[in-house]
Amino acid sequence: MLNVTSLSKTYGNREILDCLSFTINSGEIVGLVGENGAGKSTLLKILATLSKPTKGTLSLHSLPFDKNIKNIRQMIGFVPQEIAIWEEFTVQENMMFFEKLSTVKKTNEELYQICLDMKLDKWKEPVKRLSGGMKRKLNLAISLIHDPEVLLLDEPTVGIDLKSKNEISAFLQKLAKEKGTMILFTSHDMDEIINLCDRIFCIGKDTFYQNRLIEAGNKPQIL
Repeated sequence: MLNVTSLSKTYGNREILDCLSFTINSGEIVGLVGENGAGKSTLLKILATLSKPTKGTLSLHSLPFDKNIKNIRQMIGFVPQEIAIWEEFTVQENMMFFEKLSTVKKTNEELYQICLDMKLDKWKEPVKRLSGGMKRKLNLAISLIHDPEVLLLDEPTVGIDLKSKNEISAFLQKLAKEKGTMILFTSHDMDEIINLCDRIFCIGKDTFYQNRLIEAGNKPQIL
């Protein structure tokens, strides 16, 4: 279980996050929605240990983040909105490069299987020749090399075709169900959030997303 208690974040005099509390259980896919600037990316960066909260506590399987930072990082996969891969490398070379940086070692065949599982079969293709959807899939595949227990996804399907978006959604559902991965997923695509997620968190003071979800028959948790 991922547990967040009374989490706050300020930059100078600007309050980004104000006393957020929530839990995510194994095998859950949780959506995170809110207007631009509400703090969604900031929250993901804190959970990914890339930023520190101003106040509050975080724990994963009862391990406090602040006292177990090395172990926590080995259990978390983070996919930022910006695609972070080597354009001149092939898919295979990207996977092998990032595997060398991973705490979990995998064979070439195991790396290839991760890609195949999400319908990324351009193993020998230079990344610069891939479609936007294929690049997004590779970005996600890299985050899975070390078998994370928590997967943090910041707009992972933005700007890609519907087929690739549906394939990524199907893969995430399978990952949560079969491996018990905890997934926190941000998106401005409300249909995607509603169809993919087990629960939905609304962040920020704007009520547009809250009302949209309620109209669709969902009961969001307000953070």
